Amino acid sequence: MSSYADRYLAAKQRAAHARTELSVFQQRLEFAMDEFQVTACRSLEEGRGALVAAPTGAGKTVVGEFAVHLALSRGQKAFYTTPIKALSNQKFHEFSRAFGAERVGLLTGDTSVNSEADVVVMTTEVLRNMLYADSPTLLNLGFVIMDEVHYLADRFRGAVWEEVIIHLPESVQLVSLSATVSNAEEFGAWLDTVRGHTDVVVSEHRPVPLWQHVQVGGRLLDLFVDDTTVEEAAERIGGPGRDEPEVNPELLQLARAEHPRGGRRGGRGPGGRSRDRFSRRNGGEGFRPGPETRRVSRPQLIRRLDAEGLLPVITFIFSRAGCDGAVQQCVAADIRLTTDKEQQTIRARVAETAASLEAADLNVLGFYEWRDGLLRGVAAHHAGMLPAFKELVEQLFADGLVKAVFATETLALGINMPARSVVLEKLDKFNGESRVDITPGEYTQLTGRAGRRGIDVEGHAVVLWQPGMDPRTVAGLASKRTYPLNSSFRPTYNMSVNLVAQFGAHRSRKILESSFAQFQADRSVVGLARRVRSQEESLRGYEEAMTCHLGDFTEYAALRRELKDLERAAERSDSRRRRSDAVASLHDLLPGDVVEIPRGRNAGYAVVLSTDPNRDDPRPAILTLDHQLRRVGAQDLDGPLEPVSRIRIPKQFTGKTPKERRDLASSVRNALHEHRPPRGGGRGHTVRFDRGTSAAEQRIADVRKALRAHPCHGCSDRESHARWAERWWTLRRDTDGLLRQIEGRTNTIAKTFDRVSQVLGSFGYLETRPDGEVRPTHAGEQLRRIYGDRDLLLALSLRDGFLDGLDPAATAGLVTLLVYQAKREDQRVQPVLPSAAMDRAAQTVVRNWSVLTDREQEHHLPPTAEPEFGLVEPMYLWARGATLSTALTGTELAAGDFVRWTKQVIDMLDQLASIDLLSPELRSQCQRAIAMVRRGVVAHSAFED
Repeated sequence: MSSYADRYLAAKQRAAHARTELSVFQQRLEFAMDEFQVTACRSLEEGRGALVAAPTGAGKTVVGEFAVHLALSRGQKAFYTTPIKALSNQKFHEFSRAFGAERVGLLTGDTSVNSEADVVVMTTEVLRNMLYADSPTLLNLGFVIMDEVHYLADRFRGAVWEEVIIHLPESVQLVSLSATVSNAEEFGAWLDTVRGHTDVVVSEHRPVPLWQHVQVGGRLLDLFVDDTTVEEAAERIGGPGRDEPEVNPELLQLARAEHPRGGRRGGRGPGGRSRDRFSRRNGGEGFRPGPETRRVSRPQLIRRLDAEGLLPVITFIFSRAGCDGAVQQCVAADIRLTTDKEQQTIRARVAETAASLEAADLNVLGFYEWRDGLLRGVAAHHAGMLPAFKELVEQLFADGLVKAVFATETLALGINMPARSVVLEKLDKFNGESRVDITPGEYTQLTGRAGRRGIDVEGHAVVLWQPGMDPRTVAGLASKRTYPLNSSFRPTYNMSVNLVAQFGAHRSRKILESSFAQFQADRSVVGLARRVRSQEESLRGYEEAMTCHLGDFTEYAALRRELKDLERAAERSDSRRRRSDAVASLHDLLPGDVVEIPRGRNAGYAVVLSTDPNRDDPRPAILTLDHQLRRVGAQDLDGPLEPVSRIRIPKQFTGKTPKERRDLASSVRNALHEHRPPRGGGRGHTVRFDRGTSAAEQRIADVRKALRAHPCHGCSDRESHARWAERWWTLRRDTDGLLRQIEGRTNTIAKTFDRVSQVLGSFGYLETRPDGEVRPTHAGEQLRRIYGDRDLLLALSLRDGFLDGLDPAATAGLVTLLVYQAKREDQRVQPVLPSAAMDRAAQTVVRNWSVLTDREQEHHLPPTAEPEFGLVEPMYLWARGATLSTALTGTELAAGDFVRWTKQVIDMLDQLASIDLLSPELRSQCQRAIAMVRRGVVAHSAFED
């Protein structure tokens, strides 16, 4: 029983708490707050910042909502930033319901609703732009809540988060909401440095336990034995004893059965006892691995999960086509997860969504297939869908009307769509360049959707068994918590010119040195220096061990090393010569040349459609015999590529229609059948021989002679000394590398800023005044208001007047050159543009890009992305009033992608229309272009209820 003093103290604390805003906020809630939520909220009310790191679904956003409550109670504004528009839209609806629609606004670049409200939800880029423009909307800002702040690790957009954190006024309290990361304390220490006192609140507790399973054929097996949840597994691995949880022996047995000789040895579990949580429904039979039991179709899996009471489910498939195909498979298999009453509700809400769409666009939008799936309770969710379609899927799933969603990983980013179960079909994905394994952090984000707080008592994550799968790998992903947050920050052209304008070059360098990227680099230097000191001591010991009484063994070892390097270089020269010949032959090709590609995805006969001026890696456009538009590069060749025949390409050939491609491929076949000879003369490919070969061979002979003549060559312990010398050389090389890393990480961000500034100065966007101060020029002031990956390229092209005199439709089409980014496999031949004026404007952009990338190469900066032509004509046609179907004819663009890119085009046109330094005619031209493209499915806002 507690003492009177304890009871008095508790009563006093309750009375004090009752007078706080946190107490007022808690009275509004329908649930009791968790300890980590209370801790973070108290930090905010006491005037400190807070970094809250917790698993998906743990309730981090409650802290953000309290920050909004605090701001309103103090008569201040609150900004809530998110990484994606869909999440901004969702938060806008939630806050409108919680705080009143008149007090909440939305800003997402292309959408503005009640922008001067007390609470504004926005994408992070919008806030960054406000800070650089010194927007009056920032007045009286009290709190900024940055949701999904771990997104600052994103290599494409992550820098924006750091820009905002660094440039926010000191008076603003910052609330950072993050997924659980392993270096939250490090990130918190940086926030403490740049934002003032910041409390780090970390919770690794999932409010709904998560069970991990592996689906093997028709059976759902536990990943761990002894009813171990994912959270318990992680705690055991991270604990002092590092007690790894035991993997289900049946899964280990299956892995060994697939690789009886080459597989890894499995651990042992209690003999023969099934580890299947659902074994009672399977008759409790022992596991008998066989090929027929290891595959399960998507409809079969949905039926199995339904039978086990594990719906609703989200199945992650790292492919849009795979998501759409999964829905089609379920429809074909007559999957029906909805009642008649639910179908009536779904049909009504689908009709409501479709009411504002043009009937002519429904086919190209895939409307009827989408509706058919929804009525059965299944749907896809990916970026290629129309935003309104995706939003309805989210709403129907949240309302329990859609029971199975097949989604790409973008769904895992913050959108509130929790499920009872999550399925991962594979544990690797295509990252745009190659197939890579998903990381523990990605795995946690994806599976974190399983288990709905307040609805489910437990969540379930299911991995489908794949041939060659190692259960220990799955267990490591499920239980590992080593996923650090690493900065992707680097200065851009827009960022640099804005910094110089506001703070000058010297102070800008100091500001950039306060970035999280530099903070991490500086911390890593301490550990590197410690390693260098340790290795220097080891090097001295190796030097003693290799001492030879006959002579200087260091000198002898250097000769041995030189000989080894020379022999390797001689081997590599042949490979370089072959690549050089291949590159030269690609430069020599002309349109109409028929070639035979020896290997790669383009293997076989093809005709050259256009050349590529790229000096280092030319990739001419080709048409293969199976009617595919591709590009061929040196990586596809073993040596020079010589034409084997020749055809004439029609002047009007665009490659857009299947008929055009079929006809041209047929011409290629005819030329090969007739043994039509290749063109004569031409530029003539000449094999380039390595003129240094004889000199290299002579040097090899000289070094061998010097080795034999050296005194240490006759030492009886020569090979023993040589082993110590090899160790010395390996460690010396490693140590020198560490020293270079230390040098490279010291002031690395500021050095990059210097190189960016030099490029800006060379193009006349920065100038040094007589007093030595660096300031933006008139052109630099324009660049300050251009935000995008190709910011400087757009500024250069504007200075050359590439949009002058064009009509609004052409303006909209040409702006896509500087916005659109095609997937590498979707890159196509430069098309014939609708008018000569557009073609001249496009060539201006291409010339500027060529000059810019050469300058970037000189200054050791990453190249600006190449202008993309794939959206020019579709956008031009759309602006001129074409139907969506007509605009997308001949392209591989999905309707959702077109809408998404069109909104980014609108955002860019709006930026240009807002730049006072541009001519009134051009600004008006951009405004008219916006009006012409903002129609139909584009104007159908995703934020409308």
